[in-house]
Amino acid sequence: MTYHTTRTDHGTTVVTLQGELDLLAVPVLAAALDALTSGAEPDLVLDLSPVSFIDCSGLSLLCRVRNRVRSRIGRLRLVAPDSGFLRLLRRTGLSGAFELYPGLPEALTGKDLPDPASAAVA
Repeated sequence: MTYHTTRTDHGTTVVTLQGELDLLAVPVLAAALDALTSGAEPDLVLDLSPVSFIDCSGLSLLCRVRNRVRSRIGRLRLVAPDSGFLRLLRRTGLSGAFELYPGLPEALTGKDLPDPASAAVA
């Protein structure tokens, strides 16, 4: 797993994740995300577009980041255009747990992806 972090001119931190979000990647990524969410009111966008696989440890990390951001009165947005990820959220009961967007431009402007629970997923 590799990631690249940039900060937009509006103070939003954008992290693009690539590869597999699994047991091997989580420890290093968790440390980086902890650092990015350590301050007050973090504003974080995680772009999952290039992620090819997410296991239960990766999903757990996303939940952990969500909880850290919420406890600091911040905002977490996920770019998740893949229907497989939306299906994973639905099957694990997490379909309403995240603020989801189909692309980075929408995440930065705030246009929501339709509710995954009501989306037609095969």
